[in-house]
Amino acid sequence: MAKNIWAGVGVIVLVLVIIGAVIYSNQNPPLVSLTTPVDTSTQTSSSQTVTKTVTSPQPSSPNVVTSSSAIPTDTTVVVSGTVTPNGVPTNYWFEYGTSSNLGLKTITQLIGSGYLAIPSPGYITGLTKDTTYYFHLVAQNEFGKVIGSQFSFQTTHGVSIPTGSTPTVRTSTVSDISRYGATLNGNVTPNRAATSYWFEYGTSKNFGFITSLQDVGNGTANVTASTQVSNLNPLTTYYYRLNAQNQFGTIVGSTFYFKTIGPAAPTSPSATTVSATNIKGVTSTLRATVNPNGAQTQYWFEFSTDSQLATSLQTSAQTSAGAGIANVSVSADATSLSTSTTYYFRVVTQNDLGTVRGSILSFKTKNN
Repeated sequence: MAKNIWAGVGVIVLVLVIIGAVIYSNQNPPLVSLTTPVDTSTQTSSSQTVTKTVTSPQPSSPNVVTSSSAIPTDTTVVVSGTVTPNGVPTNYWFEYGTSSNLGLKTITQLIGSGYLAIPSPGYITGLTKDTTYYFHLVAQNEFGKVIGSQFSFQTTHGVSIPTGSTPTVRTSTVSDISRYGATLNGNVTPNRAATSYWFEYGTSKNFGFITSLQDVGNGTANVTASTQVSNLNPLTTYYYRLNAQNQFGTIVGSTFYFKTIGPAAPTSPSATTVSATNIKGVTSTLRATVNPNGAQTQYWFEFSTDSQLATSLQTSAQTSAGAGIANVSVSADATSLSTSTTYYFRVVTQNDLGTVRGSILSFKTKNN
């Protein structure tokens, strides 16, 4: 009998654990990367091919958490909370009043569209001193409106009203664009209140991804804001903007865009035989241009007295041309040649995606 009872208890516990796991999973979907967009590109090295896949969560209604902390004066208060926009542009505001029915609200502020919980401050003025007020944080996007928990505070008397104002924000031109990354730039003026900034970015004007928040102090001078983003898709247009906030509110900058460098995926290299220079009796310098096209590439030269390069073939040493996407000027010395002899030559390039040979050119060595 005792064994049966304990077996029944074990089943109940197991069921509760499974239910709890399902609830937690629904409320906290697994995120592979909170600041990295989907990337299913294939990167090729000289030894292996690696496919990167980063899965984005599905957009949904925001998550809202009201903070119980409040910093009141006799006629003002600084309240706060966090909002997780969950992938689409989201607005937030605070509702407040002298009873739990509230009845008043702050201005609506745009918090962006990332998948991270973002601080959402509010500054309320025009209050009555020595009075209890109730408040909660509200956020809304195209998937719904969510209301946070309700808390209260009491205004005081004899406490100085905080100085400062919302930050000034300006998005500026991106720099250091590559196939998989870029540096996002802008400027922030804190306006005498402790200020943080972050960038939103994504493949549409809804963005969907954000960088981590960075502090810029509480001064009055214009401060440079800059953040590198990586794991982008090549040959893709990205939109971005700079946002900043302090205790007085959140400000979003203008939207800019840029395009990452191609090709969309690594390909076989390109090769162009150019010329033979420094021709002497037994040596010459062979020249060409090579484009690795995004994959680690080797190059070398073939040369021979056979116009088809089928017999008596000689080669230079294999040399790395890197894994870039631009034309690279390359060269190699052909040695141990015969004097007064016509030689034929071409450049050869190779990566994991193919071997490409340039056109055959010729030169004639001198007689000394």
